[in-house]
Amino acid sequence: MDEGSPQGGPDPVRCRSYGSEGAKGKRDPLEFRRTEATSAPMQGDDAILTVTLADSAAGLRLDRALAEALPDLSRERVKTLIKGGRVADARGTVLWDPAAKAAAPATLEVRVPTPAPAHNVAQDLGLIIAYEDEHLIVVDKPAGMVVHPAAGNLDGTMVNALLHHCVGQLSGIGGVARPGIVHRIDKDTSGLIVAAKHDKAHEGLAKQFAAHSIDRRYLAIATGRPMPANGTIEAALGRSPTNRKKMAVVPAGRGKQAVTHYRTIEPLRGATVVECRLETGRTHQVRVHMAHIGHPLVGDPVYGRIRKPLSDVLKARGFERQALHAAHLGFIHPVTGKRIALDSDLPADMRELIDELRV
Repeated sequence: MDEGSPQGGPDPVRCRSYGSEGAKGKRDPLEFRRTEATSAPMQGDDAILTVTLADSAAGLRLDRALAEALPDLSRERVKTLIKGGRVADARGTVLWDPAAKAAAPATLEVRVPTPAPAHNVAQDLGLIIAYEDEHLIVVDKPAGMVVHPAAGNLDGTMVNALLHHCVGQLSGIGGVARPGIVHRIDKDTSGLIVAAKHDKAHEGLAKQFAAHSIDRRYLAIATGRPMPANGTIEAALGRSPTNRKKMAVVPAGRGKQAVTHYRTIEPLRGATVVECRLETGRTHQVRVHMAHIGHPLVGDPVYGRIRKPLSDVLKARGFERQALHAAHLGFIHPVTGKRIALDSDLPADMRELIDELRV
């Protein structure tokens, strides 16, 4: 696929207006049985989109045809708009059925409500942006920042920062002006994380994560010396039966499949720099898998116990987090089809710890 050029572009557009019946006496496929219901009340700030369905849309489901013509709206969002009485044909007839077959060429009107404001406050927190366009944004998150507001962390999160940074750019995720968080990394893990600015980008990224086609690689400092130096850990993960706040390796039938590929980058004194490539993306996956093979991450307060002399080094440096950094993120752009591959340098605290532990 060429850079920036999605496959299957629309045919040249044409339009015609419909009568109640077509030229051969057949009912227009986009005309539906009238009911007492009318279209949704018009709001002063609704966006009115005029959509011309090309010849190639003929016979498609109405929701699919519109979603393909509106790059910022997911099919689920379009379906909601149709069921809400917000799509009409050139005669003003409201189209209520997302599954109806589209007739093309045709001109339709779609009324999209202005996204409701997010409940979270926008905050200027000085994000480091690794990549950004009108569809999505990739943030290089510092350790210590929570991704999403929750009890105990209602502000100061990456979402709060994105609401400020992307003001006026969010066309709505499910009708709400908020960034679409597709994946998360732990508060005390640093590195790359992607968020969508609209429904279409969110849906496309979510499909890639579900298909495990996203290229995610972490750099970590693990205790000891993994043997073999390179390997694959296949072990299902689920809630710990003894501590529900922790994840644990569990029997396959009780947890979710999880696969981590690791390789040694550099041996250190009492530790090793490893790269971990995720085939799946489960909560705490790298941390639990490395602990499972006997090499928990340096500084991990939940899954690791660090012995002397390494513990003395961490204490002297004030290193109080798991040594884990999301260093590489690769995916197919959900709108342009372009391959995106991004790298993030190790943060200063991990670089300095590695320097001190070098053999």
